[in-house]
Amino acid sequence: MASRSKSRKSSRRPTKGGGVRTVTCGQTMQHAHVLLASDSMASVLEALTKNDWDHIFIVNREGAPMGRIHAVDLLKLIARKTVNRDIAWMHSIPAQQLINHPPMTVRKQTPLLKAGALMLTHDLNQLGVVNDEGTLVGVVGHNTLAKVVPRFVL
Repeated sequence: MASRSKSRKSSRRPTKGGGVRTVTCGQTMQHAHVLLASDSMASVLEALTKNDWDHIFIVNREGAPMGRIHAVDLLKLIARKTVNRDIAWMHSIPAQQLINHPPMTVRKQTPLLKAGALMLTHDLNQLGVVNDEGTLVGVVGHNTLAKVVPRFVL
């Protein structure tokens, strides 16, 4: 008896454009919350509280990201007993001095799945997206992945 192989139909729905692996950060990025490095600590605090943001990117005059300030880190700094909490002090400290680490960024052409792997590996909630000149043009985060990836899975 000759063996016959049955052709199996794929249970996946076909996707346009090659699937989830072809989706880039540039296609899915969101607007970045940004202030200049020369802006004051008071400006950072005001932007975070007024807009209900949990973070803000600090960029130089050319728009290149220098770092990211998380609201919790700023509150911890203010809450330290050794810090003078008067308003004049907050206006005299530039945002650049609040940066602990340089930001991790990806390019617009970076596959979204690679950005997701980087976020998981480095325990980050989001990454800055830069163009070919290194200017911050957006962000991708866990919420971006949660919106985009299910379209290809379900």
